[in-house]
Amino acid sequence: MAIGLYKPGVDGLSEAVGALREWQYDGAPMQLHPGDLGWFWRAGAEATAAAVRTWSRDGETLAVGLLDGPGLLRLTIAPDARRDEELARRLAEDVTSPERAVLPRGRANIEAPVGALVHDLLFEAGWQADEPWTPLRRDLTEPVDDPHARIEVVGPEQAHVFAAVHRGAFDGSRFTDERWHAMATGLPYADARCLIAYDDRGNAVAGVTVWSAGPGRPGLLEPMGVHRDHRRRGYGEAISVAAASALRRLGSSSALVCTPSSNAGAVATYQAAGFQRCAEVRDLYRDA
Repeated sequence: MAIGLYKPGVDGLSEAVGALREWQYDGAPMQLHPGDLGWFWRAGAEATAAAVRTWSRDGETLAVGLLDGPGLLRLTIAPDARRDEELARRLAEDVTSPERAVLPRGRANIEAPVGALVHDLLFEAGWQADEPWTPLRRDLTEPVDDPHARIEVVGPEQAHVFAAVHRGAFDGSRFTDERWHAMATGLPYADARCLIAYDDRGNAVAGVTVWSAGPGRPGLLEPMGVHRDHRRRGYGEAISVAAASALRRLGSSSALVCTPSSNAGAVATYQAAGFQRCAEVRDLYRDA
């Protein structure tokens, strides 16, 4: 049977999330994680479903993509299908044909696992490597040190505090407590936690969301930020250590995060929190 491209709809999101969970393993290339869908869920279930694409053959999901903004497809592939020629050719055709409603015309980016055959086909078609990103990983088989800061797990009553920290940490953020509640209703949030770090005066100074993919699988930090009024005081390191500890309690085997290589401060913060740099990765892009 031929490979098909699908928009799963709200009812099909559980299958996409389930596939992403199964494909996470230590040593895998940096790839789309169920937590990425979970964070997108802040826009609501219908918006998340509209942004998801899946590719299947004989009822088996082989690839999942998330349209994470205009012209950006974050794509991952089942581990045993990354060199599947039929799938790679179908993916390349679908992402380069605007009428198939994956990517629009003009400038576009694709994030896909390193080593996937679709990379080779897109290079042959004229796509180029974009700016580098740095993945970082922290092993969670050993206990995590104390973060040396007051850390609280966010519940519905603290949603407005988390939202305020996020807006203070990310320029242009329009995150609200309503969006937190929408995110918290999503399937991936059942295995997620939002954390807030406080300073000695009781000010909320940093926040992070951590996403488990299930026991024995890598978990993800997405996103982590320090309020702009409280930077360079060690709170980024503290909340990152707390994030690793939370993922360990959720059963994660390791903690993953990825940041632009140009953001040297973020890379240094994660390293100070015990994360180890991995080989850089690059999206592929085509010009308009």
